[in-house]
Amino acid sequence: MTKNINILAIESSCDETAVAIYNNENGLLSHALHSQIPLHQAYGGVVPELASRDHLAKIIPLIQQSLFEANINLNNIDIFAYTQGPGLAGALLVGASTANSMAFALNKPILGIHHLEGHILSPLLDTSSTLEFPFLCLLVSGGNTQLIWVQDVNEYEILGETLDDSAGEAFDKTAKLLGMPYPGGPQVSKIAHQGEDIYNFPRPMQHSNCLDFSFAGLKTAVLTQVKRMGGAENLTEQNKADICASFVEATTDVLSFKCMKAMRMIKESKKLKLNAELNLVVCGGVSANLQLREKLNIICAKHKYQIYYPPLKWCTDNAAMIALAADLKIKKNPELLKNFANGNFDVLPRMKLHS
Repeated sequence: MTKNINILAIESSCDETAVAIYNNENGLLSHALHSQIPLHQAYGGVVPELASRDHLAKIIPLIQQSLFEANINLNNIDIFAYTQGPGLAGALLVGASTANSMAFALNKPILGIHHLEGHILSPLLDTSSTLEFPFLCLLVSGGNTQLIWVQDVNEYEILGETLDDSAGEAFDKTAKLLGMPYPGGPQVSKIAHQGEDIYNFPRPMQHSNCLDFSFAGLKTAVLTQVKRMGGAENLTEQNKADICASFVEATTDVLSFKCMKAMRMIKESKKLKLNAELNLVVCGGVSANLQLREKLNIICAKHKYQIYYPPLKWCTDNAAMIALAADLKIKKNPELLKNFANGNFDVLPRMKLHS
């Protein structure tokens, strides 16, 4: 593989516009990010058309900022990468068209990256990490809740996924039921520390034979409890804290239980080589949840499993993980450096994660 390759990566799948520059020998050189949270708060969620327009307004300044911080210019970029999917179609198109236009104009290679693959590999952004393949990955975010067996880069097997709401979506919907502003998920986690687990909320599919998830019923249980107490407007701060604590306890119980079930199944299936270490990776926005981390840390220590998380700043959507994924894919298949831009590209809003 050619030495000293600079990668410029763009992430624009939803409501964060991000640009990163990554060197295959020296790691991350710069990262610039703009969050659209203030833009969407008035609507209680992401408005796709507004998201696309904001990406258009911010993408070029962020590229300029990232190049400046890395102290290089566009001619020093050896390959461009972008999030191809999944995500909002209009938002993806902004990043894809920008990356492909620059690559085409400069006659440089281009590489589309699966957004979830970026999350899966994101713990490796920690330069001190000892994580090695293979590992089990719990990907838990606003749009996804999946258990994935990761044999290597490009080698993924989905063992279980949500049948309805993702865990992150359940967090945000619970916050909305309690009258909290968007995005409410982090607030639910914060307030939960002040409450007690006094409501017996269900643990959907916790003891099912499969590794799939379901959080719609848990969200409905919260709704029923709020209605029983006269609606969000009649809840005291302590009522809200107790509901949040009970919700978080139920959610983290299911996630941690399924992780341990998957670990046992992997060991029994002989997917691992004899005496190989079994590692767990937890990534995605909800991986920043402190209650989930605490519970998984205790359980993994008990079973002597190694557990890895992305650094907190890389848990949510970012371009650093897209650049890292591009670098690892190129290292595995240097032929990707011959994939020069030709003006043709597409985005895949429902892009599947395949081996």
